[in-house]
Amino acid sequence: MDNARDLGLPTHYALELVLSTLTEDLSWGPDVTTNATLGTDARGTAAINSRQSGCLAGVPLAAAAFEILPIIVDAPNPAQPDGSPGESTACQVDIKAADGSTVRPITTVLTVSGPLHIILTAERTALNILSQLSGVATATDAWVKALRGTSARVRDTRKTQPGLRIAQKYAVRCGGGVNHRMGLGDAALIKDNHVAAVGSIGAAVRAVREKAPNIPIEVECDTLEQVREAVTARVPLILLDNMSPKTARAAVDVARRGGVRTEASGGLSIEDAAEFAATGVDYIAVGALTHSPTVLDLGLDLA
Repeated sequence: MDNARDLGLPTHYALELVLSTLTEDLSWGPDVTTNATLGTDARGTAAINSRQSGCLAGVPLAAAAFEILPIIVDAPNPAQPDGSPGESTACQVDIKAADGSTVRPITTVLTVSGPLHIILTAERTALNILSQLSGVATATDAWVKALRGTSARVRDTRKTQPGLRIAQKYAVRCGGGVNHRMGLGDAALIKDNHVAAVGSIGAAVRAVREKAPNIPIEVECDTLEQVREAVTARVPLILLDNMSPKTARAAVDVARRGGVRTEASGGLSIEDAAEFAATGVDYIAVGALTHSPTVLDLGLDLA
């Protein structure tokens, strides 16, 4: 996985993601169509090209699909009948466009050369990963552009596709966004159910600080009264949940006087971006970046 070195993803996670995705296609046997029509001797070159404009994420993962597949399906360099080494089944991948870069229609993202049965068998895995993550990056990039000229930053949530959180949050970074917490243990988010369990925001904050004194705390608030209580508890960040722009502006004023940062949340659309950024919030949380991204249209073309 040489091309995955600069992903900013844990190597073991990147490897497991590509392997598991390849395995989904191969669990019922080899690629019968490709093997029947091409056999295993044909060699060639293909390119992954963009079909629309967008922001890339996951290019090294797509490249890794072509690099890893030969290890799974073929013995490397099988010997010829005369005992001489066989032709390598490895693929050579050349990345042409980096993660975080913007592409237009018919931009070449990468080229791959090697056995055609390997290239075509890995095609869908490479495209699925790349198009999905690039869709996240493209959506994030659109939000970043919508917030340009304001102090607000767009960031993600834990509303991610099962098994893809680390990769999707990486894609958010590729698009220029900011990650919220990665899981349940790297930060505390006190929500209404937590408050109900202990009786008040102050009590919930004290409980978290007692059990996890070094963990950052964010409190979800949907009224100005709750915002004041959270400020009194001296939390560093308040989530303004489902507030109107007018109420959010008032909440930001209260929070700023207490030195507390704010984040707007609650089904916000990109059309709302400028209005909510004008309230003075530091962040705008957008679950749609990862829970329902529109994939970027890419395709593989044989040379």
